[in-house]
This record gives sequence, structure tokens and C-alpha cells, in this order.
Amino acid sequence: MTDTTPSTTTPALQRIRADVRAMHAYAVADATGYLKLDAMENPFGLPPALQAALGQRLGALALNRYPGVRQNDLKAALAAHAAAPEGSALILGNGSDELISLVQLACAQPGATVLAPAPGFVMYAMCAQQHGLKYVGVELDGEFQLREQAMLEAIAAHRPAITFLAYPNNPTATLWDEAVVQRIVDAVGAQGGIVVMDEAYQPFASRSWIDRMRQEPARNQHVLLMRTLSKFGLAGVRLGYMIGPAALVAEVDKLRPPYNVSVLNCEAALFALEHAELFAAQAAELRAARSELLAALRAMPGVQKVWDSQANMVLVRVPDAARAYEGMKARRVLVKNVSTMHPLLANCLRLTVGSHADNAQMLAALQASL
Repeated sequence: MTDTTPSTTTPALQRIRADVRAMHAYAVADATGYLKLDAMENPFGLPPALQAALGQRLGALALNRYPGVRQNDLKAALAAHAAAPEGSALILGNGSDELISLVQLACAQPGATVLAPAPGFVMYAMCAQQHGLKYVGVELDGEFQLREQAMLEAIAAHRPAITFLAYPNNPTATLWDEAVVQRIVDAVGAQGGIVVMDEAYQPFASRSWIDRMRQEPARNQHVLLMRTLSKFGLAGVRLGYMIGPAALVAEVDKLRPPYNVSVLNCEAALFALEHAELFAAQAAELRAARSELLAALRAMPGVQKVWDSQANMVLVRVPDAARAYEGMKARRVLVKNVSTMHPLLANCLRLTVGSHADNAQMLAALQASL
């Protein structure tokens, strides 16, 4: 019998870029049977009546046809929901990840650089590597605040094509000082670069950069603001969007696959926006649960540090993050061990804010694992 098992040393593999072969794929843990608090998902599902209404709507769609002008309805609804600035345009993405990739692809000229504070969202660096861009991470301070002078010096030295500012930041849940961020935005603009303001966690934050974009459009003519419906409550729908000056958005949009958002995703997003008050109430409940969670963590013996949060996650430092993570996993609670992502995150765990019952179970598992 002939062995048809593919060889790991086949010559065809040499056609794959060496840096790609050296990369690790983005891993998603199997959460079956666990309380899943490792990915900042909304813990609430749709009420049964809305489930039935959505199912009926999705079932009536013409799945035999490619996505069409209904996406324009979604873009208009998202622009209204976000109160997009006058003169701006909006591009849809299959989650924020696709938009991060598209804007980098649009700027992937020889020698181009991507810059972001570190630690930050891993996809900024991953996409830069995928597109052959140089990536520069500028370390935050020990409290995960921006080091303004270091950022300004890095911008002057590297003249980045794109500077990513997560607002609030992941995994630290930090919403940086508005005046400091504005000076960084100004510095990027002065050297002809683009700022991508990543507001994935906007439903849980006390302010948004879109207000600045409306108030001072000329000062923000190089800013693209990115959001996602994942933290709104639709992580499974995979719908991100980017708002910015029409001329800038139009260039990025040229690289978007023509049917990147399915008719199912589009209609589910429109349905959710029609019931935005439900999701706003869920976000309010999670913000209240976050306050209770922060207080409980700060009172817990063995927890060394708890940082303030403007997102639906909380960063904590414990004596031994690996041990605590494994102990919680053994108790069927999944959180994120971020301790190896960056030296500043030594012995840190990132905890998703769940429902009151979820948080109680997570706290008990953490206490027992310290």
C-alpha cells in the first residue's frame, strides 16, 4: 500500500516564505466544558423572542446570491450608530483583524514601518510581519501608561507609515490620557503618517476619539477609527468597521475582497443595531460587574496588583501566573495567561468581565489557585 501521508520535508514547502514557516499560527483554545473568560466575549445571548425573529430573518435571505447593496444599509446604520463625522466614509471588515491587515497592506511599501505601544494587541505585529513591514513596539511605563517622550522620539526616528493606538488598550485595559494621545496623533500627522485608533472596547470606555474627530476634522485628517461588533455582543458574527476621511478610506477599500461580509453577517449586524438598547443595557451591566470584580480582586489575599480597567477585562498580577492559570483551568475556568507576551506583563493574568455569576465562579477558582 502506498503511503500518502504528506512529507514535512517536501520541496514544495521551500516555496513558502522562510519567515512564514518560522511563525506560529494564532491559537484558539478549545473551551468545551469550561467557563470561557479568556477572550473578552459578551456573556449574554439574545432573548428567545429575538432569537426567533433573527432566525426568521436570516432564513429568508437569498443565500444563492452574492452580498449586494444591503451592505450600504449596514454602513449607513453603523455611521449613524457611531455618529460618524461629516465627510467621513466607512469600510466593513470580517472582524477588526481584516481591517488591520488591509490598512497595513495598503501601506506595504519597501522600508515602511508600523509602530505601536507595547504591550499591545498581537495582530498589529503579526500583520506587519505578514506584509513585510518593519514593526516597532514602544514600551509603556510600569503602570501601562504611554511614555510620551519615547513615543515622540520613535515617531521622529522611524517615521512610521501607520501608528496603532488601542483606545482602550489590550491586554492592559488602559484608556490613555487624551492630551498625550493628541500630541502623539499630531506628531504622526506632522511626518505624514496614518494613525489607526482601535476602539474595539468602546462600549466599556468613558470616552471615544470620534468626538475629537468631529470637533477638529483637520487635525484628525490622517486618523482612521476602527471598531468591532465583537465587544458590542456579536463576536460570532465577525463584523468590524473603520471610519475616516473619505479619501483615505477609499484607498484602503480598494484592497477589500468584494464579498468579505456575508449576507448572514450583514443582516445579523443590522438586526442587532435595531435592538441597540438591549446591547447598551448589557454593556452597562458589565460595567457594573467590572466595578464589583475590581473591588473583589483588590480584597483578595495573594493578588499582588490590580489595574484599573476601561474595557471588559481586568489585568491582575499574581505570584505565579502559570500556576494560577493551570489551577483555574483544572477548576474549569479559562482565563488568559499573558505573562510571556511582554516583560512588563510578568506574572499577569487577563480576566474577562463576565456576568455576576461568572465572575463569582472565576473569583473562587482564582482564590483556590493562588
